Amino acid sequence: MGLILDTSALVEIERAGEGLAPKSFERETIYLPAVVWAEALIGVRLANSAGRAARRRARLEVIRQLTGIVPFSAEISEHYADIFSELHASGHLISQNDIAVAATARFLKADVLIGPSDEKHFRRVENLGVRVIGAEQ
Repeated sequence: MGLILDTSALVEIERAGEGLAPKSFERETIYLPAVVWAEALIGVRLANSAGRAARRRARLEVIRQLTGIVPFSAEISEHYADIFSELHASGHLISQNDIAVAATARFLKADVLIGPSDEKHFRRVENLGVRVIGAEQ
């Protein structure tokens, strides 16, 4: 089993000042979707100081080196369309970037690692394993 990092998990990792992920995830394969990389880079660009931007970028580069970046492929696009359609039918759409994260996870048969504030909407996606960073695993 693997773990897809959501941007909300990256934020929690930064706040905690830890390494890539909690000890309980050391045996997991960790994936970084391209859309999460883009969102994380926005956090670098919007940092309130050059020093903070540099620290964020350095931390992200370590994560990227460890995980690589999963590109948004034609196969992931199929999952994206399915998830969008399912959520639309239920009347509970979530952000398009989060649909892309969920589609990447379903394609790779991995769970999504999220921060606590994103749990509710990711749980709307059927057949998606969701783990909250910092929660008992």
